[in-house]
Amino acid sequence: MLWGREADRAAAAAVLERARAGRSGALLVRGDPGIGKSALLDDVAAAATGMTVLRCAGVETEAEVPFASLHQLLTPALAHLGRLPDVQAAALRGALGLGPAAGGDQLLVGVAVLTLLAELAEDEPVLCVIDDAHWLDRSSAQALRFVARRLHAEPVAMLFGARDEFAPEGLPEHRLAGLDPDTADALLRQLRPDLPQRIRVRLVRDSAGNPLALRELPRGAPPFVPATLPRRIQDAFAARIDRLPPDGKAMLLIAAAEEGLGLVLEAAGQLGVAPDGLGAAEEAGLVTVAAGRIVFTHPLLRAAAYQQTTFDRRLVVHRTLARLLPADDDRRAWHLAAAATGPDEEAALALERAAERARGRKGYPASAAALQRAAQLTADPVRRTRRLVAAAVAANDAGQPDLTRKFLAGCDPVDGDAVLTARVCELRARLAFDEGSAAAAHDLLVAGALALAPVDRRAAGLLLVDAARNAWQLSDPARVQEAAARLHELGLTPSDGLGPAVEAVTAAARLLVDGPAAGVPAMRALTRTRTGPPNLRLNAAFVAGLVGDFEAGRAIAQDVADEARAEGSIGWLPLAHVTLAAAQLYLGRFADAAATATEGLRLAEDTGQPNRAGYLEGILGWILAARGDAAGCAELAGRCHDRYTRNHIANGLAWAQWALALLDLGLGRPAEASDRLDAALAGPARHQIQAVYSAPDQVEAATRIGAYERAEDACARFAAWAGAARLDWADAVAHRCHALLEPSWPIARRHFEAALAGHAAGGSPWEAARTRLAYGERLRRERRKGEARTQLRAAAELFDRLGARPWLDRANAELRAAGGFVEPAPSSVSVLSPQELQIVRLVAAGLTNREIGAQLFLSPKTVSYHLYRAFPKLNVTSRTQLARLDLSG
Repeated sequence: MLWGREADRAAAAAVLERARAGRSGALLVRGDPGIGKSALLDDVAAAATGMTVLRCAGVETEAEVPFASLHQLLTPALAHLGRLPDVQAAALRGALGLGPAAGGDQLLVGVAVLTLLAELAEDEPVLCVIDDAHWLDRSSAQALRFVARRLHAEPVAMLFGARDEFAPEGLPEHRLAGLDPDTADALLRQLRPDLPQRIRVRLVRDSAGNPLALRELPRGAPPFVPATLPRRIQDAFAARIDRLPPDGKAMLLIAAAEEGLGLVLEAAGQLGVAPDGLGAAEEAGLVTVAAGRIVFTHPLLRAAAYQQTTFDRRLVVHRTLARLLPADDDRRAWHLAAAATGPDEEAALALERAAERARGRKGYPASAAALQRAAQLTADPVRRTRRLVAAAVAANDAGQPDLTRKFLAGCDPVDGDAVLTARVCELRARLAFDEGSAAAAHDLLVAGALALAPVDRRAAGLLLVDAARNAWQLSDPARVQEAAARLHELGLTPSDGLGPAVEAVTAAARLLVDGPAAGVPAMRALTRTRTGPPNLRLNAAFVAGLVGDFEAGRAIAQDVADEARAEGSIGWLPLAHVTLAAAQLYLGRFADAAATATEGLRLAEDTGQPNRAGYLEGILGWILAARGDAAGCAELAGRCHDRYTRNHIANGLAWAQWALALLDLGLGRPAEASDRLDAALAGPARHQIQAVYSAPDQVEAATRIGAYERAEDACARFAAWAGAARLDWADAVAHRCHALLEPSWPIARRHFEAALAGHAAGGSPWEAARTRLAYGERLRRERRKGEARTQLRAAAELFDRLGARPWLDRANAELRAAGGFVEPAPSSVSVLSPQELQIVRLVAAGLTNREIGAQLFLSPKTVSYHLYRAFPKLNVTSRTQLARLDLSG
């Protein structure tokens, strides 16, 4: 029985009850060694009647074996793999070693686990018990934390037990404290009624209520010397091991190094250890034998058994185990490494091959650990550096920047190896970028390209294209120009396939120095890119945003996103979502942009891409500004400002500054909006494209407060860009700006009519609504109320459809003055959350819940939950009715 754990049991039981009620729940039970985490989890699992219980426990010796714990957890559920989408099933089979290594990101394995648990829960609620989570291999830990964050409407409960070193990463926590003195004394009285009171009082005090200490310390011989826990507990375990016969001690040592029963017995035979030693250890309560595994009754017992013997004896055990394992078994590599006492190329090569296998299974953390150990065992400095760089690559892919940095710091100089030098520079650039040193990242990319140029011009060119984009986001014209100059020095040929990218970078450098006419037209060629690696196509989508070809940017980014989903390359999705959401916003598809940015933000957080998260927060902040959500806009803009202080990337800052100004303008505060936009132009955002696209807002704000000189400057800035872009929507907005500044009514009218003609050719309904509003306001001032009502009503209807409530209110206020009014009517889109909108659109397109879940990285049950919430909002009762609704956004 559990002593004194009523509140703790209730906290864990609440997670089970939530699952029984059809809602997911997760809880991390945290505490010191021996505090009772495992006992609590066992107690809850025993009470999980009517539930499927899946269990695993982290094992210290398997902490570098990719997906070892996940395999243990899911073994009873593997019969359901056939119910998963093909790409997910292939990823999970590959990760668990049940099939060939599959393509895609490590995070795809987490998506597959999510779907598998949801499928299993269709039969009855599921409880996952993950004990000793601090010893989970990193690949399993990442997948399980991802699942715990994504579970929502499924009857699945997840309970983790871990020491403090396990990072929760968003999991709700419950900490186990020591037993209170009265409960501890009562437990001790039951365990050892023969103990004198003075000893019992001392044990209660020294144990700090740790149940395992209370159980184990009385077994040791007095006096009970004060010592820190858990060392004291380990010493108590050591005393118990000392009482075993020699074969029992030897068997425990082998089991501490390798828990598989068959292999332990085989090694024991090789070492002349009698198998009945295992029986003696089991009778002493130190291990249990079940399902072909030897399990220590407490993790510290394993440590005590391993440390209890001599160093030489441990080496012999590891060498023996390595001889008995096949060459392609990862455990053989680690046993060889454990047996090495100095440089050992055989062990290093075995670890390198184990790392390759782990990488093929997307076990990047395990790959990094194996390569690091291989480097430690390598005598040749060049080979050692190559292995350390490979370890850094794997650590970077695993989202472990601290380890990446550590491995790179240990590398010897790599003069003479251009590819290795470039790889080191690229990795250091990634670290610098994520740490907020974007300027240093640019310089490292350029250095890597210079090293690589003599041996691979195309690869060097790709680095320089990335460097140029990096410099643009920094608002650093000098570095953009440097990247352009270096690209020309490479002497690239048409066969290298980078001609449009080189031209775009060169033109971007000219644009920053000589203005839009010198750069924008030449940058357009890159926007026709439809093939090539994802980073090149996303650079093309980014450039499409700079030249105003938003439909091209949307199409390119959508293609990359669709391919990333199909191939499971989840790591590319946040960047694809940044460019896609921006294009959708500029096209006036606010609901689409909000849905894309919301999903992208969640994926950026899941994949550890904080800078991408900053861009997406800025886009969402702008949408909230247009819709009049002052609190939400201010919160997201504040986050963007905070990120800028850390990373100095101007793109997210530019979105935040523009969003706050747009909010002021929409809420009738033109002076504040004008001041904000002027301040933004004086800072790093002046070189961002938002400085161009916000110019029409600056014109409107300045004219409304009579600051015509400011308005003229902003109008000239936008008109110069529009003249270079030669796009109908841009010409239309330029005409609107001129009309706002024009005192002569006949001339202003011609500008407004030209603007409407440009909008009629296509583009953004947002910009069309803004033009009609401005035109209607001017018509009313010119006492042409009938004509004004036509324009204002059209503007109000567009604003209503976009959900831009402050602008709708302003249009309606003008309409009332002109003798009209538009009653707000919630559209199908505006009543839905971004995720609900994504789901109902996919349902309307004919996809099943399973297919939607696979596309959005949700479980089918969560999809069903969102549909259940969306149907009443849309006043529909069936999937077929959705196809008849207007879900455009």
